[in-house]
Amino acid sequence: MHTIFRKFSKPRSLFVGGMIIILFSFLSSTAGAGSNWWDKGKKLLDNFAESKNKEELTIGEIGAGLKEALRVGTENVVSQLGQFDGFNADSAIHIPLPEDFNKVKTVLDTIGMSGLLDNLELKLNRAAEIATPKAKKLFWLAITEMTLDDVKAIYKGPEDAATRFFQRKMSSPLAEQMRPVVEESLSEVKAVQAYDDVMRQYQSIPFVPDVKADLTGFVVEKGMDGIFYYLARAEAEIRKDPAKQTTDLLKRVFGAL
Repeated sequence: MHTIFRKFSKPRSLFVGGMIIILFSFLSSTAGAGSNWWDKGKKLLDNFAESKNKEELTIGEIGAGLKEALRVGTENVVSQLGQFDGFNADSAIHIPLPEDFNKVKTVLDTIGMSGLLDNLELKLNRAAEIATPKAKKLFWLAITEMTLDDVKAIYKGPEDAATRFFQRKMSSPLAEQMRPVVEESLSEVKAVQAYDDVMRQYQSIPFVPDVKADLTGFVVEKGMDGIFYYLARAEAEIRKDPAKQTTDLLKRVFGAL
């Protein structure tokens, strides 16, 4: 019997399985007067068909679903953060000044020039807002590099498993590719000029400790942190909320979880 069933095609296997279920339902219910054996059998057949459909969800489809979820999430996050005040007005991801600038602020406060630092901080956030949309293609390229082994490991992981994997694996190459994008954005918003203004005033005061900052690297790091923060939230929503599953593939993959 096992050998015969193994040779059946999927549709025939489904038919035979259904007939076996209906027959079993008939035999088990004839003892009770008025039992609706057909309805019971049909219900069992529906359940059988549903289980077969779930089995037919391939690892390739799961991988495509995860990648699509990340693409959808990235698209939404980029739209949100890559607008005016996307970083600056959001307390969860607002980019502060580098920690070393606390000493600079203390010194400039004494001469009433701390407003220069406020201006620099604003420009760091503006640079991140400008750089985020330009980095979208870099994120999408990184998504395509996810392997099937990666997919198997994260499909049934926690609600932010894909994002955290993506962050862990892709942060270094993405940072390298984003650096010139952020550098250009810092120049565009005149952040470098603002930094020079701050340091000129700071260094004009005798005996102050030396302070140096890699503004580009800092904005890249904090900008990516902000993107990953919201990407994780977007992934969790897609996993949990059918309304966020905006394509047939997402419904099929995440509806099976």
